[in-house]
Amino acid sequence: MIRWFIVIFLALVCISWFSPLLQKLGFGKLPGDLRFRLFGREWFIPVTTTILLSFVASLVSQLI
Repeated sequence: MIRWFIVIFLALVCISWFSPLLQKLGFGKLPGDLRFRLFGREWFIPVTTTILLSFVASLVSQLI
């Protein structure tokens, strides 16, 4: 169980780092992606993008 939390956390961190590139591709603007301002800082939580990229990665791993 804790392993899944670590995997999800790392996926969110990686997607946050690559969010400028992903936004150019159209990701990050999906209906489930959360973007809000708190304490003078903009926060981005890409829930739908994470699910979509996870689905694509699982399909690719099944093909290999």
